[in-house]
Amino acid sequence: MKNQTPYFLLLPMILLGLLFLLGIGNALVQSFGYIPAFDMMDFTLRYYEEILQKPVFIDSIRVSFVIALVSSVLAIVLGVLLCAVLVYTGNVRGKVLQIIKLPILIPHTIVALFIITILSQNGLLARIMYALGLLDTQGDFPTLLFSTNNVGIIIAYLWKEIPFVAYFVLALMASINTTLGEAAENLGASRLKTFFYITLPLCMPAIKKAFLIIFAFSFGAYEIPFLLGPTLPKALPVQAYVEYMHPDLRHRPYAMAMNSIMLLITLAMAVFYYWMVRKNIFQTGGDKDDI
Repeated sequence: MKNQTPYFLLLPMILLGLLFLLGIGNALVQSFGYIPAFDMMDFTLRYYEEILQKPVFIDSIRVSFVIALVSSVLAIVLGVLLCAVLVYTGNVRGKVLQIIKLPILIPHTIVALFIITILSQNGLLARIMYALGLLDTQGDFPTLLFSTNNVGIIIAYLWKEIPFVAYFVLALMASINTTLGEAAENLGASRLKTFFYITLPLCMPAIKKAFLIIFAFSFGAYEIPFLLGPTLPKALPVQAYVEYMHPDLRHRPYAMAMNSIMLLITLAMAVFYYWMVRKNIFQTGGDKDDI
């Protein structure tokens, strides 16, 4: 009985995993047009062919990709910089670290509300600049929300992802700095040189993992693009939701086809990341647990 305890403890995770796989399988089947409840009994690729020919769908993929790439790259750069500041100032635990963790815990819908309150043309920042005489009218404040430049969406993601990257990399960077980093400084290397030649390269496995997580999330996330994005072009998850909520239930396969393509892109990124890290481990003779 004692040997079976770990399996019993895993049961909730296994059940949730099965429900997740069941949902994915159901979505894939519906994406081929097989929905008996709507009297749709034929398997077909027609829905994939039609959405791939729609400019709206292509624009949605482009928008989602640009948002995910820009926000992820900026979050990695600024997050690693924040992490380095925490490590070199000795704030790897305590109140400062708790403050860094706060944005990670706040839901994305609340973050969207903050962004609207602060960055809209009648928001807090526009009112302050108008009161200081920096703007003739509040309407002169740059349009950052609900616009095709998607700046508001990227800022919202950065607000959550920069602390996430810093917290994700912090333990590894602190450990390297207190061992190899200090040894290099004792041998005469400058702190800046130690960071770029020793600490940062050794932190790359954790940084790559953080990039994959936030890129995949930003690419497939729905709340922020829905609340802060423009009417057109919409991000891919928002466009899929629009198709899903179409009054004609026979549009459901279009939504499922979009979700399936989104899933395929995310899986391709995960496989590429796995291949890249595994290749690096074999070249350096590292531990397979680094994957």
